[in-house]
Amino acid sequence: MSLTVRRIEYADQPDYTRLGGEAFGVPATGPSVPTSEEWAASGFREWGAFDGEGLAARLRVYGFTSWFHGARVPTAGVAGVAVEPERRGSGHIGRLFRAALDEAREQGDVLSALFPSAPGIYRRLGYEVVGSFDDVDVPLQNLNRVAAPAGVVTRRATTADFDAVVAVHRRWAAAQNGPVSRAEKPFWTPPEKFFADYTGVTLAIAGSGEAVGFASWSRGEGYTPSTTVMEIDDLIALTPDAARALWRTLGSFSTVVGTARVATSGLDPAWLVLPDLTTSVHAAHPYMLRVLDVAGALGGLASPLEGVRVPFAVRGAEDIAGAWTLTVADGVTHVARDAVAVEDAHHDRPVLDANGLALLYAGAQSAANLRFGGHLTGPEAHDAALTALFAGRQVHVRDYF
Repeated sequence: MSLTVRRIEYADQPDYTRLGGEAFGVPATGPSVPTSEEWAASGFREWGAFDGEGLAARLRVYGFTSWFHGARVPTAGVAGVAVEPERRGSGHIGRLFRAALDEAREQGDVLSALFPSAPGIYRRLGYEVVGSFDDVDVPLQNLNRVAAPAGVVTRRATTADFDAVVAVHRRWAAAQNGPVSRAEKPFWTPPEKFFADYTGVTLAIAGSGEAVGFASWSRGEGYTPSTTVMEIDDLIALTPDAARALWRTLGSFSTVVGTARVATSGLDPAWLVLPDLTTSVHAAHPYMLRVLDVAGALGGLASPLEGVRVPFAVRGAEDIAGAWTLTVADGVTHVARDAVAVEDAHHDRPVLDANGLALLYAGAQSAANLRFGGHLTGPEAHDAALTALFAGRQVHVRDYF
């Protein structure tokens, strides 16, 4: 049966919503179809695969920027991927992704990211796990032993402090690889809504009056420590004393709250001030990345490796396969395509598959580890340079979509 892949229209919303409910669980009240006004204002890019029996598969794309190598990079975030159970295994996802990612490139996105329910499906499409967004439980009674901060105090933030909160997040995020910039919808929210979403937002203030950290938290119900959990969406600190001040403020709830469930990723420096790591992972959400545009993603990066020249090739994924040369001139990377067939490239240059390119770009794995995993082949002479070009920033993710 022929399959048509196209953008979702508002008339498709009942079927689109139904399929999402089947895949991700239907609330007791039933799935809610957005109004035409809500749908038009959402800014989502939704795609569907249709056959003679109607909607067979769907996905949604969020257009946003994420921080990599000190710059905000246009990113296509994919979510809500669903296929009717009777049509699974028919190749619908591959066709959907090809159409959606082609459009993403046309709109200027050079990366794509997603949170997978089954990573193996998306590895075949060139995505690879570069990090994880985790909910980690911290016993509040342990926070009473955090050393007292020097020169940093905490206070409750108000809407007047919104710019200070944004500035702290931006400074932290720009030093990592992966965080959503929160500069675009749906990750940017007006100040009033941001503060309304939490019981409180606590600022860490240095002696100079500058905000050097913040925590956004929801108190939760109950007052029995053995059963009560408070949720921390962000705990971001720009100094160790800011981290100490925020942890101690949260720890002051320990007589009525037993656990802080903190949204985090990787080894966050804010956790290095804790006296121990008696924690448990409540939920882990692997994060996958794919490069959509080799020159667009790898070019224009600030680099201290002046004069470095690295030829490389990408194999496998047709949309990014090719031979390239990366050079560093005037402190910036430049990427040019070479007239070399991919099948011949392994003679004179390292060859990455799409998964390996994502891992290397994110700084998640070294060239040596990519070889151990089968993602990098060919001569090893440029391995040290490849590793150095993209290393130096930790992978962190703080927003789920």
